[in-house]
Amino acid sequence: MRPFEYANPATPEQALKFLQAPASAPLAGGSDLLALMKDGIETPSRLVNLKSLRELRGIRYDGKTGLRIGALVTLDEVATDPALKFEHSVLGDAYGRVAGPQIRNVATVGGNLCQRPRCWYYRNGFGLLPRLNGESMVAKGDNRFHAIFGNDGPAAFVSPSTVAPLLVALGAQIAIVGPQGERRMDLERFFLIPIKEGDREHNLQPGEIVTEIVIPPVPGRRIATYEVRQRETLDWSLATASVVLEMDGAHIARARVVLGQVAPIPWTSKAAEALLAGKVLDRTPGGVTEKAAEAAVEGARPLSKNKYKVQLVRTAVKRALLAAAGMEV
Repeated sequence: MRPFEYANPATPEQALKFLQAPASAPLAGGSDLLALMKDGIETPSRLVNLKSLRELRGIRYDGKTGLRIGALVTLDEVATDPALKFEHSVLGDAYGRVAGPQIRNVATVGGNLCQRPRCWYYRNGFGLLPRLNGESMVAKGDNRFHAIFGNDGPAAFVSPSTVAPLLVALGAQIAIVGPQGERRMDLERFFLIPIKEGDREHNLQPGEIVTEIVIPPVPGRRIATYEVRQRETLDWSLATASVVLEMDGAHIARARVVLGQVAPIPWTSKAAEALLAGKVLDRTPGGVTEKAAEAAVEGARPLSKNKYKVQLVRTAVKRALLAAAGMEV
């Protein structure tokens, strides 16, 4: 690991000041950043410790404004918060499935959204858009775990967070503060698909830090998320489907269907959402649920070694919909 400076600010204002130095990086839980530094992938000249900033902690729920989760809240704190389990049980369960207990006790909500791709080309120093002799290394190489959506450009990595699709489906917003002040945006807009070398996959400018996640109230909505993994625990997800259904009696008034680990961003399936509007879920072969699962893979562009992900998406969407409707097997 290369030498670096270490700054320990006491306030957000001090943190922003320290982050103005070139090649500075914020340090929260460090579960991803420190590993990247050890491998020489990230080489910041200064780490700015955020863990002392109480303003970035806490879980607060308000019936009108919704749920606010500080960026420094650990994944374990979300998974075990008793009030959260009552109001947002699916969200708490989703955080409880991330990695293992050692990681959940240090990794933070903000860091989980800002983590870098698990792509082995990126992790071996070839960048987000790896090329060799003018050709894509991903297209020509081992792409078993890469994207099947959003890969028509040079980016083929997958967005790593398994919780991000659920947060996007819930309509979450992210708050960011930097030298120009605070800005907020729908979480869906926080994730970007790089198109040229040097582009990042997050809508985060130098010197900015994530401060909190805000989730609007969810009464009356049916929510579920389903992950497909090779192993039940301590493994990376191969595909995730998160669904949020607004109901009008037995009919779906509005649906959100967001996929994970299949595109460089959490991937919203507009086709599945449109098909579900006004429908009643069922378990009939060839019925609405299976048609929605089929619609979710419209436009998929599997690479040479990851066509299996198309079926994983069908399965994940179908099982997430059945779980949301209370009809799981």
